[in-house]
Amino acid sequence: MTKRNKSMKKEILIRDYHPEDVQALANIYFNTIHKINVQHYTEEQVNVWAPTSSLEAAGWAKKFPRTKPIIATVGDEIVGFAEFEPNGHIDCFYCHHKWIRKGVGSALMKEILKRAKDSPIHLIFAEVSITAKPFFEKWGFKVITQQTIVRNSIELINFKMERKCI
Repeated sequence: MTKRNKSMKKEILIRDYHPEDVQALANIYFNTIHKINVQHYTEEQVNVWAPTSSLEAAGWAKKFPRTKPIIATVGDEIVGFAEFEPNGHIDCFYCHHKWIRKGVGSALMKEILKRAKDSPIHLIFAEVSITAKPFFEKWGFKVITQQTIVRNSIELINFKMERKCI
């Protein structure tokens, strides 16, 4: 590879979910929480948020056909995903831990905004981690409220955020 080719940015492509994506998405979910979100949450918190059982594809395989994740890829590698529901809710929004700050989240958000513009949705909203809050703010989301979620008697803080579709 020439020096010029090495410095060229790899293209991030967006596509719809395929059933064979399920394990890659489960891995991204688990590893991003355990390797990235652990900056802002304790080990106990990330373990309850993403237990090792979240690596099992069976539960996700039931969920994803309903939620139809948007998939970000670079070459043959899945590097992120987001679930954008018909009512404007963003549920899961995760980038592969090795692809943080490389444009994956922005590519996913641009696709969400495009889909919102092409629909009757007037408001996009999400429950956002401490880690993801600055990213969502950069995209024009405003904090509505801070909330404490309790899972197995462990408290986790997140933020209800929203933005209007323009």
